[in-house]
Order: sequence, then C-alpha cells, then structure tokens
Amino acid sequence: MKARNLIILIISILIIDQASKFYIKLHFYAGEEHNIVGSWFRLHFIENEGMAWGWKFGGEFGKIALTLFRLVAVIWGSFLLKDFIVKKYHKGFIICAGLIYAGALGNLIDSMFYGLIFDSSIPFTTQVATFLPEKGGYAGFLHGKVVDMLYFPLIDTTYPTWFPFVGGKPFSFFDPVFNVADASISVGVMLLLIFQNKFFKKEEEITPTTIEDNTTSQNA
Repeated sequence: MKARNLIILIISILIIDQASKFYIKLHFYAGEEHNIVGSWFRLHFIENEGMAWGWKFGGEFGKIALTLFRLVAVIWGSFLLKDFIVKKYHKGFIICAGLIYAGALGNLIDSMFYGLIFDSSIPFTTQVATFLPEKGGYAGFLHGKVVDMLYFPLIDTTYPTWFPFVGGKPFSFFDPVFNVADASISVGVMLLLIFQNKFFKKEEEITPTTIEDNTTSQNA
C-alpha cells in the first residue's frame, strides 16, 4: 500500500471526526439530544475525560496519564505505520492500523487542545460553547474533554416483570455515546480480529526434503 493512500485515509477520518465535534460543540449544549432516524439514531452531546466510549480512568491524574499515553502511542504509531509500508505488510492490515491510528489521533486532539480553544458547554441550558473565547478556554493543555455525540439505542424497553432482580427496570441496547474516532478504532480492531488469519498468513516454507523430492521426480 502506498503511503499517500494511507495518509489520505487518515486525514479523511480526522476531518470527519473533527468537523462533527466542532459542529456539536458549537451548536449543542451539553446533554442536548435530537433524533436523526426514528428513535434509534440520535445525536446526543456529552463530553468525557476518559477513554473511548466514555470509559473513565483514575480521575484528574488518570486524565493526564491517558493523554500522555495517547501522545506516545500516536508518535510510536507513526513509525510503525511507516515500517509496515516499507516491509510491505498486507494492505488490509495497514488499513486497519491506519483506522486505529486515526481514531487515537482524533481523540488526542480533543484532549490536548479543546480545553484551550473552547469555553465550557453548560449542561441542560441554551448556552453553547464558543470558539477561541476572549476569556480563554475551560481547561489547560492536556486537560481537554473528548466530545461524543453518536447514539444508537437500538432497543429501548423494560425488563419483563417476571425477570429476576431487574424485572420492570429500564433496558436499552446500545447505550454508549461515541464519536467518529471511537468508531474508527473499533472498526480497525474488529477487522483485525476477523481477518487476522488472512493478514498474517505465512507462505509455505520450502524445506530441503521438498527440494530433494522435486529433484528425484524430475530425474525419474
């Protein structure tokens, strides 16, 4: 796979990811939700300080540690992608690695810069954030929150009353609110797991016995 094509893929994902986050940040207040397709596809604006899919990790210290880990991973990943291309790894494998890299970079941008370039989004009000506010952003470098907005509650119902322990309580699937970067990481990982045998298939080794058998057959 050519490096140019991989770069185009990564930049395209970043543009879509950041454009969607900017739009939501500048037009939605925190907690605002709108149905897009029926009730199963919604835009629901939340911000999180943790990992992909809204998972959290160790409070304020965990936030810094996670952001620094993302930064190191992205820098290391840049060299890995170059190595994969030079060594001519399977095209599908390189694409998956590119998807994971683009997703990690997309969320890293939020964590590094969003606290500097936006002011706070106040939950459940009509006030939305502004870009490059005069009084400065809501947090310092590395303290930005990741913007999530994609919500697919495919099933929204309640447990049957006869169901043990949770009978009559609400049940929904799929609950996590995520973003394009999260989706890119998840798709890359899932494709790696599904097609790993194809991506890492080894060519049959030609052993001395095989060579000897072939020579014997030709002489006969």
